[in-house]
Amino acid sequence: MKKEISKLLEVRESVRVVDATLRDGGLVNDFYFTDEFAKALYLTNVKAGVDYMEMGYRADKEQFDEDKFGPWKFSSDDYIRKIVGDNDTDLKLAIMADVGRCNYKEDIRPKAESPVDLIRVATYLHQLPGAVQMIEDAYNKGYETTCNIMAISTASMEDIKSALDIVCQTPISCIYIVDSYGSLYPEQTERIADMYYEIASKYGKRVGMHAHDNQKLAFANTIEAVGDNVDYLDATYCSMGRGAGNCAMELLLGFLKNPKYKERYAIKFVEDFMLPLKEQGVVWGYDMQYLTTGLLNQHPRTAIEFTKQGRKDYFAFYQEMLNLD
Repeated sequence: MKKEISKLLEVRESVRVVDATLRDGGLVNDFYFTDEFAKALYLTNVKAGVDYMEMGYRADKEQFDEDKFGPWKFSSDDYIRKIVGDNDTDLKLAIMADVGRCNYKEDIRPKAESPVDLIRVATYLHQLPGAVQMIEDAYNKGYETTCNIMAISTASMEDIKSALDIVCQTPISCIYIVDSYGSLYPEQTERIADMYYEIASKYGKRVGMHAHDNQKLAFANTIEAVGDNVDYLDATYCSMGRGAGNCAMELLLGFLKNPKYKERYAIKFVEDFMLPLKEQGVVWGYDMQYLTTGLLNQHPRTAIEFTKQGRKDYFAFYQEMLNLD
């Protein structure tokens, strides 16, 4: 599909920017963000014109020890209210619920009792029936719903098409392209976006993009997607996210042509809050170990462990990943 240059130069009113800093960024520091940080992030999103703020996971407390994680691992309605009050703003609030890691029937209350607007269901292909149940449950409780099918770079196109056909028949508003391993290149993103859009549009659904930065392509893949009919765009401040991180919010807001998005507030937040996190020793972002897993289309868990161990033998790690002695 030939890209229309107008899609990159004009305002696309259908675009929605989603801040995932508390959730994807929380994977870096076990969700131990201060209330001051969360409140400042919320106010920044409001002023910067961001459309959705993901307030973390709604994880099952029977599976995950509350003493080992900060509050945004569980993002209770009461804790969200502590930060945002009544949220009398245009910013909508979201949480992510992983299939098999969320007691959604009990922990996700009806929308009338919650400050949350959107439930983002995350699933792997083999968990699809569970994802459908969660989506329908959230929708019936009054929420907007989207779906992230993870690790698509390791799946066959036929399996992805079948999954899209199933998920797009649920009440979701958007289906996400998720580059879990940061292995996609923009030309691949274009082809995948075309496939997603073809199926999603048949059911009246929209497409989203969630990119990782293992090969320093999260921003490139995201803006590629903007020209390929992708509407929902995930980003995090200063790229903070699991492993190599995500598309940088300050880059994305600077790129989008809609005057409602104001990158100056994002830049101020990076200076006031993100850089101090790095100075405190919180580690994320592109590095050779994440490049390796991205190049080899592998889950970054090995690179994360490499980082935790303080290793610097990048070539040895590369060989390990190739199963070489």
